[in-house]
Amino acid sequence: MSEENQQFAIQKIYIKDVSFESPNAPQAFTDTEWQPNINVQINSGNSEIADNTYEVSVKVTVTATHNEKTAFLVEVDQAGIFTVSGFSDENLGGMLGAYCPETLFPYAREAVSELISKGGFPPLLLAPVNFNALYTQKLQQQAEASQPEQETSH
Repeated sequence: MSEENQQFAIQKIYIKDVSFESPNAPQAFTDTEWQPNINVQINSGNSEIADNTYEVSVKVTVTATHNEKTAFLVEVDQAGIFTVSGFSDENLGGMLGAYCPETLFPYAREAVSELISKGGFPPLLLAPVNFNALYTQKLQQQAEASQPEQETSH
């Protein structure tokens, strides 16, 4: 198909699921030396919900531990509905596996930062993520394993 027939549109961007936990509050706020160990996990996935219409999601989990105790745990499942048509199968995979998650990530990053601040902790701005590299890595892993995976992890 020619590029003239390619269509890409964002139908909706929304938070599908969100969670914030601070299991050791208020003790987590009493230590003056705030140097947490931050663990970030990012997964993306997609599913076709109608012809040429896909739900894509980016799940971000941030865990902060301080003095071997969990200070906070944030989970955000940022999703979007996208219309994608006229792309080859290979390019469609890239659109759903890299381009759409890249579109959603700034929303997820903002939600994570806001939740952490509202939870009483110093703001945390997640670094940009190269979803294209993650998608390429996922394809390599699939080729090596010869078994398709549903999610990409980072």
